[in-house]
Amino acid sequence: TLKRIPPPNDDELGAEGSAADGDWSRRSTHRSLDSKRRGRSSISAKDSSTDGDDDKKSGSNSDTLLRGGNWHGHSGNPDLAELEAEHHEITKVKNISQIVMGRYLVEAWYYSPFPPPYHHVETLYICEFCLKYMRKPRYFAKHCAECPHKTPPGDEIYREGNVSVFELDGKDHRVYCQNLCLLAKLFLDHKTLYYDVDPFHFYVITEVDDEGAHIVGYFSKEKVSAEDYNLACILTFPQYQKCGYGKFIISLSYELSKREGKPGSPEKPLSDLGKISYRSYWTHVLLTLFGSQTGEENVQIKDISNMTGIKTEDIISTLQSLNMIRFWKGQHVVFVMQDFLKKYMAQKKKIRLCDSKCLTWTPHAERKKGGSD
Repeated sequence: TLKRIPPPNDDELGAEGSAADGDWSRRSTHRSLDSKRRGRSSISAKDSSTDGDDDKKSGSNSDTLLRGGNWHGHSGNPDLAELEAEHHEITKVKNISQIVMGRYLVEAWYYSPFPPPYHHVETLYICEFCLKYMRKPRYFAKHCAECPHKTPPGDEIYREGNVSVFELDGKDHRVYCQNLCLLAKLFLDHKTLYYDVDPFHFYVITEVDDEGAHIVGYFSKEKVSAEDYNLACILTFPQYQKCGYGKFIISLSYELSKREGKPGSPEKPLSDLGKISYRSYWTHVLLTLFGSQTGEENVQIKDISNMTGIKTEDIISTLQSLNMIRFWKGQHVVFVMQDFLKKYMAQKKKIRLCDSKCLTWTPHAERKKGGSD
């Protein structure tokens, strides 16, 4: 029996909404207009999932692949005007009505650029273990009975109860990560999904039972970020929203930053929902930290940053929003109002966060050093 998951109302898209920030980095490489006029597909059939029910395959050469980057409409570039207008017309209408994923029937929210012949279907069937997508239920049933995969590819780096997290290298598991991005785009607004997953690590959150590890959500992270971004894209799938996984994923991204020994921040600019999610998390972490101190410690903002993994500018903006920061003698000083802090601690809701003791993960920079010795 399928459990139907309808799309949320606008007022339900709160801190546990699907996207805390945009897809990918801003290194955007757009398809050329000449390529568009020739009618070339922007998606490689070789890398996409197929269900075997069509003899004709759509395809393209690797040079037509679109590379990672947020879509910025109205760029003012006349060479891109036609492409931007086309993008606006295509993405304002959903192309897939719903997906079947595991035991859930989930209504799609937005457009996603699945390749032909999967790009305009009523129902798309998706294996929740390998993320292969299919158009016909009989192929889906056959695949589910025969699929050898019961977990995402990659390495398990976190296990707490029935929650497990897997780390994937986009270069090593390209097809899975591309399929994950196509699937995620069905629930992310104002994002154009591209196929250059190689520069990213993906962290897939799952719930484990006797049948396998069921995907709950994920976040992606650039392998190298000059801005110290620790998260590029985040999604909790609709069937698992309002279960606290949004804060869990955010806290996991910061736990990785702390292991790396450098504070991090989500990719900017944040979406409106992203600001709500992160401001709520930052507030919780900072006030919990202050509540555990006696008030006699001489703690600087840099010290708070090192303890929490949160960058100083995010700490300052959060404290400013709480009216808890002053500028005194040329430096920022935290002004903790004890009455406000006591009230917050008394009313504080228990939220789901990453437990550092359950994380088995070594920073990639240390792995390279160890391999070279």
